[in-house]
Amino acid sequence: MTTPDAGGRRDEIVTGLATVRDRIASACADVGRDPAEVTLVVVTKFFPASDVRVLADLGVTHVGENRHQEAEAKAAECADLGLTWHFIGGLQSNKAAAVAAYADVVESVDRAKLVAPLDRGAHARDHVVDVLLQVSLDPPGREGRSGAAPEDLAGLAAAVDAAGMLRLRGLMAVAPLGADPRPAFERLAAIRAEHLVDHPDATWLSAGMSGDLEHAVRVGATHVRVGSAVLGSRPQVK
Repeated sequence: MTTPDAGGRRDEIVTGLATVRDRIASACADVGRDPAEVTLVVVTKFFPASDVRVLADLGVTHVGENRHQEAEAKAAECADLGLTWHFIGGLQSNKAAAVAAYADVVESVDRAKLVAPLDRGAHARDHVVDVLLQVSLDPPGREGRSGAAPEDLAGLAAAVDAAGMLRLRGLMAVAPLGADPRPAFERLAAIRAEHLVDHPDATWLSAGMSGDLEHAVRVGATHVRVGSAVLGSRPQVK
C-alpha cells in the first residue's frame, strides 16, 4: 500500500479549510455577524491522526468524532495538541462514562439515561464536561435521526443541571435528511430562544454541516460541524 504524499495531503486540507472558513465568513456577513462568533468543529471520523495534526498546525482547535473507539484512540494519540474534543454521535448509556473520560464536549445528550454515567465519567477524570442537548428536528415518528423532542428539553436540562460535573452549554441539532434545512433551522432558532429563557447561560447552538452550514449560521449557530468539506471524501474503512 502506497503512503499518500504528506505535502500533498496538507495542501488538500489547507484548501478545504480555507474554503470552509470563507463560507462561514460569507454567511456571517449576510446577517451582520462576526465570524469569530462561529466555532468550526472539524469532524475527523475515519481520517487518521496525522490529519488531526495538520489541522492543529493550521489553527483548528476543535475536532469532532462520533464513534467511541476511534475517538478514544485518536484523542489519546493527539493528547499533546491541546485540542477540544467533541463527541457528536449517538451515545449508548453503557459507553457514556468512557466517553466522558476524554471528550471535552458531548453534543449528543438526548435522554436522561445518559446523564448519570456521563457525570460519573467526568468525576473519575476530575474534569467538567460541557453538554449540549440534541433536539430532534424530524417530524414526529420519523426513524433515523436521534434527538429529544422539544417538549422534553426542560426535563433533560434539569437533569444535566443537577449533575455535579456536567455543564449545560446549549443545544445541538441535525437538519432532517432529504429536506430543505431552512425551515428546520428556523424552527431550531425558535426552540433555542425559548430554551434560553430558563437557561440564559446555555448560549451554544451546534448546527450545520458541510452541505448546510450557511443556513445554520444565518439562524445563529455558534458551532458548525464540518468533515468532508474540509478533509474531502471519507476514506473507505472495513
